[in-house]
Amino acid sequence: MKTKIFVLLILAALNNITAQQLYTDNAVVNDAFSLAVNTLYKNSPDSLIKAGGEYGGEWTRDVSINAWNASTLLIPEKTKYSLWSVTENEKETIGHQYWDKIIWTLAAWDYYLKTSDTIFLKQAYETCKNTMKELEQSCFDVSYGLFTGPSVFNDGIAGYEFPVFDPDIVSSFVLDHPNSKRIKCLSTNCVYFQAYNCLAYMAKELKDNKSDLSYFSKASDLKQNIRNNFYDKRHNKLYYLIDHTGKIHKFQEGLGISFAVLFNIINKKEAERVLNNVYTGKYGLPSIYPCFERFSETKPGRHNQIVWPFVNAFFSQACFKTGYTDLFLKEFYNLADLAVNKSNNCFYEIYNENTGLQDGGWQQGYVWNSVHDQTWSATGFIRMVIYGVLGMDFSVQGITFNIDNKVMNSVGFKKLSGLRYRNSMITIIKTGNGDKLAYITVNGVKQRKTKPVKADSTRTVIEFVMQ
Repeated sequence: MKTKIFVLLILAALNNITAQQLYTDNAVVNDAFSLAVNTLYKNSPDSLIKAGGEYGGEWTRDVSINAWNASTLLIPEKTKYSLWSVTENEKETIGHQYWDKIIWTLAAWDYYLKTSDTIFLKQAYETCKNTMKELEQSCFDVSYGLFTGPSVFNDGIAGYEFPVFDPDIVSSFVLDHPNSKRIKCLSTNCVYFQAYNCLAYMAKELKDNKSDLSYFSKASDLKQNIRNNFYDKRHNKLYYLIDHTGKIHKFQEGLGISFAVLFNIINKKEAERVLNNVYTGKYGLPSIYPCFERFSETKPGRHNQIVWPFVNAFFSQACFKTGYTDLFLKEFYNLADLAVNKSNNCFYEIYNENTGLQDGGWQQGYVWNSVHDQTWSATGFIRMVIYGVLGMDFSVQGITFNIDNKVMNSVGFKKLSGLRYRNSMITIIKTGNGDKLAYITVNGVKQRKTKPVKADSTRTVIEFVMQ
């Protein structure tokens, strides 16, 4: 018995050493971050990262988004296992729902940037190449130059208006409504665009020189087709989808807009105008706006005018990138409040836009559940800290920090510890009493603010010196 207790104490000590902790002047932010980290750990008790409290780990999009959000920097070994778990035929291709599974490519490239795992990259490149080839043959509409299929993560028919939605069909699954198979969606095509870019980056890193040019060329063509079909420059809007009849559904798709901004499908000036026109509700950006005819404020659709926090995480990053710091902070503080104060310390799957309460939304005649301990809601909050509060950007060369003084001062950032980057354990601290970043030190050595941090040592302390 004494031996067992000793082992448990040792394990607890190790967990305390490696656990990620955020220190700011805002207690709710600190609590939300701790809750988010604990939720990720809670949902990965073994090697597999589960999607949530009532979900397993079989969804490619969940595994990929959680990896890309945060888990690669927190639990890289489990992230790698989870990424491979959703592939098929001994890692030959990416598995699960066809229309958005190529998002795995984005997570795989991001995993390499944060771990420098070349063995992983070599196999992932082959997996992504094979999958993209299959999807080009089965899902590409030559007449539009766009990929077909539903929008990212919206596998429920509540995410689609008539005539994609068929009122005579009882099933909630989007593909059981035949008209959904030929639609073209903004978010999905943005993911394909970035997947081509990531394939090109992989090819370049692995010295497959002919392929990188080919993938960049395909990305360029797809970007233009996305702009031609979804971007309304006159009205400064990006539209949701094109249905099987060729009609444009002029709804606001939060994830699609976010990806278009983050992937530079629209430029900074265009992004400023588009984001200036975006509707955000009392409790954050609704996934798709406005509500469809069969829904209402008192009866919101599960995939319609309702808040999915992971979408808000990407949207907040798009706002941060474009310089809309007030919008970033609104979404950031809102998600912290939703989880800590309005959900009794729990990150739920979906929230009501008007009340801030957990709400699974309506779909095919009844209200669905909003799952507790939803992983991508939690990792989405961590994403806001990593990419917004700290302005981190990852490349082959290392980490750069795009610090926004207004954000940093509003949050009152002091310290973040326990990030696992490549072969190093990283701690980031802020010193000095000023409100502007003067310079950065890495393990005590001063360097230019724009120089990438390589984190070559086992433990790396990055210091923001303010003046």
